[in-house]
Amino acid sequence: MTNFIDNDSKSFVKTAMSLPLLEETHELDLALKWRDKKDEKALHELIQAHMRLVVSFAVKYKQYGLSLGDLIQEGNIGLMKAAQKFDPDRGFRFSTYASWWIRASIQDFLLKHWSIVRIATTSKQKSLFFSLRRLKQKINGTDTGNINYSMAENIASDLNISTSAVVNMDSRITQNDSSLNKKISEDGQDEFLSLLEDENARPDNIVFAKDEINHKKDMVSTAIGSLDERETQIINERHLSENPKTLEYLGKKLKISKERVRQIEKNAMNKMKSFINSHFD
Repeated sequence: MTNFIDNDSKSFVKTAMSLPLLEETHELDLALKWRDKKDEKALHELIQAHMRLVVSFAVKYKQYGLSLGDLIQEGNIGLMKAAQKFDPDRGFRFSTYASWWIRASIQDFLLKHWSIVRIATTSKQKSLFFSLRRLKQKINGTDTGNINYSMAENIASDLNISTSAVVNMDSRITQNDSSLNKKISEDGQDEFLSLLEDENARPDNIVFAKDEINHKKDMVSTAIGSLDERETQIINERHLSENPKTLEYLGKKLKISKERVRQIEKNAMNKMKSFINSHFD
């Protein structure tokens, strides 16, 4: 894999996307060979087949202004850690497990290098940093410019944090964003922002988006397997159905109260969250 890192990022992307995906049985065989026999050839094949995951996450986080090559390098470190810690006996695909490690490695790198001042020092601040742009877009239709207090309250409510924390984080992020609009030179017309590649409508982004959706589906499917029959039914009909059912409808169907359905739903969601946290750390 080192040879690909030494090439430029475009070469890495091209190579990663050209490598074949693994059949589930072959992937399991490779993982067992590495875990039980320390077969480095099996490890190499397992990692190579999942380099497209690294590219997917690196491209996703390129919007924060760091080079794609650096993000790929950090993602590869996460992929290696995932391969070292993966337990094939747990019953889920390596791609599902590796996604968590790749994302975490890239996010940690971004938080250390995106600003001279450390942006996030706690898990909640880290979540806020990576969620703020998305939530601003959802609430206000744009992720640029400072938010008002009403928007900050809505975001704080979504993330279960204080409004002041949202305002402070937005201010720090916006200050860094504004630097991208500075002129490259006093007599120049171009801004630093113009140097960044426009990634709109790129076909590889469409592929990466589909990959990530599949990884999330794998995680949810695995977590649902930890639920009992009634919990599974409620989660499926409330969240995974094309026509989500109401609490009242499920209460009548299961012959329990609407409030009891809500409690079971909440407990099931917490159980799934705990399952994912314990299995994908």
